[in-house]
Amino acid sequence: MNADPSAALATRCRRLFLRNYEVNINIGVHDFEKTGEQRVLINVDLYIPLALSTPEKDELDEVVDYDFIRRSISERVSRGHIHLQETLCDDLLATMLEHPKVQAARVSTAKPDVYPDCEAVGCEVFGMK
Repeated sequence: MNADPSAALATRCRRLFLRNYEVNINIGVHDFEKTGEQRVLINVDLYIPLALSTPEKDELDEVVDYDFIRRSISERVSRGHIHLQETLCDDLLATMLEHPKVQAARVSTAKPDVYPDCEAVGCEVFGMK
């Protein structure tokens, strides 16, 4: 059994998160999905080394701003139709890992309105520098 890679980061990193950020976007491969927006829930976990995220002066520039996460998501989804949740997750993960303070990230998406008999269908990716 593989260990959760984020467990090793827990002792040396601070975890920032954004939970169930709801966006309405054009996503999907089916014809009916290409004509309108769907509700998608996005979750992001960022792992930032404590040395890069422990404020000494209680100032925003000493940490990673949550606005970075939301702005990055908004910028990506504003670019137009996305066929796959996997593509959206991969794109967002790459953007999160571009931040100089971020050591690792986990991104998940969920489409809660696809099937009536389940809470959601989704995708999750994890990456480290």
